[in-house]
Amino acid sequence: MGEFELIRHFFAAAPCAQGGEGVALGIGDDCALLTVPPGEQLAISTDTLVAGVHFADPCDPFLLGQRSLAVAVSDLAAMGATPIAFTLALTLPTVTADWLDAYARGLNVMAQRCGVVLVGGDTTRGPLSLTMTVFGRVPAGQALTRGGARPGDLLCVGGELGNAAGALPLVLGQRTAEAIIADPLLAHYWSPQPQLALGLALRGRATSALDISDGLLADCGHIALASKVGIQVERSKLPISTALLAFLGQSGAEEAALSGGDDYVLAFTLPPVELPPLLADGWPIHVVGQVVAGQGVVLLDANGQDITPQTRGYQHFRETP
Repeated sequence: MGEFELIRHFFAAAPCAQGGEGVALGIGDDCALLTVPPGEQLAISTDTLVAGVHFADPCDPFLLGQRSLAVAVSDLAAMGATPIAFTLALTLPTVTADWLDAYARGLNVMAQRCGVVLVGGDTTRGPLSLTMTVFGRVPAGQALTRGGARPGDLLCVGGELGNAAGALPLVLGQRTAEAIIADPLLAHYWSPQPQLALGLALRGRATSALDISDGLLADCGHIALASKVGIQVERSKLPISTALLAFLGQSGAEEAALSGGDDYVLAFTLPPVELPPLLADGWPIHVVGQVVAGQGVVLLDANGQDITPQTRGYQHFRETP
């Protein structure tokens, strides 16, 4: 099967590639054309997932289709952007119809769930990798960024932490667990739900935000650096699921929540006055620390003592000695 036949058969005909609001021209030309309303800005992000680095190989292609798009769309949620479209650059070692059909179905499920349209991309032969570029729109000047946190702000997260990291031994076949424990952990890993609605609700309220991909401590370091502040994380306030506690125990669950990565839950800073109305609206917000004067991120125990670990989260590239 040639490149263009592959695109037509598995992707161009998918429901998620049939156009939508903001898409003036989709798949089939040299470029897609997107329309952004006056007074809005275009938010763009690119994510690459490499087999054996970002996901197990082999794995279920349907689940991979969901995951590969969700982790990219999560960046739009972190900016408070409304999704418009995405492109897919797919590198395959071989063309296997069954694999492509399952991957495209998983991709389509997540695309429709997130309200984002496939508008183009590329295919080539090589080691399995997936590159998504996502496009969203946000009113000018209202995008959430990493650079606005202020001393006195609360450090908050939009849900439970550590579930995806806890699932990794299950994904890799290193451990097994009863379905009541394994299923919710695996769901967080393979089908993370971008917190798009929460991102919209935080516009004009949060002073900074990002999505947690490399672990809470590591990602809070990005906010601290961009905002030129210190951040204190309180271990006793970490929101941890009963499934994760049952699977890893207290200390293992805390480590997964702090440094495991792959949560794709929003972390954000919030003036205290903004918290009550958000909680009243039912948002699953947990306060896990505070912003202070200074620099960097510290982890505090229940007595306020500094227990910051040396290793803070996943790194895409690690230098060797």
